[in-house]
Amino acid sequence: MTTLSTHVLDQHGGLPAAGLHIDLYAHGATTPCARGVTNDDGRLDAPLLEDGEGGQYTLNFHVRDYFLARGVDSPFLDQVPVTVTLANAQCYHVPLLITPWGYSTYRGS
Repeated sequence: MTTLSTHVLDQHGGLPAAGLHIDLYAHGATTPCARGVTNDDGRLDAPLLEDGEGGQYTLNFHVRDYFLARGVDSPFLDQVPVTVTLANAQCYHVPLLITPWGYSTYRGS
């Protein structure tokens, strides 16, 4: 059983990124295998992947739409793709720290 969760923090506003859309793509797929919108804590209510298989996945974070909805111009970043390789029977957490001009990610716990 492989699981994948995420959360997003808005470093520009100094708060969790509530209302940010995220799509999850399996390697080579053109349609998402999962979708979610972050809650008030910047997290999804359920993991993007539960009881999944290992392999390569891309999380696609809709950063520009998030900032524009808050009245913040984001002329540089549009969508942030984060491609990860997951092993079978592991739990993964991918935090994303964002501003309108940059981002950072890491393997969380």
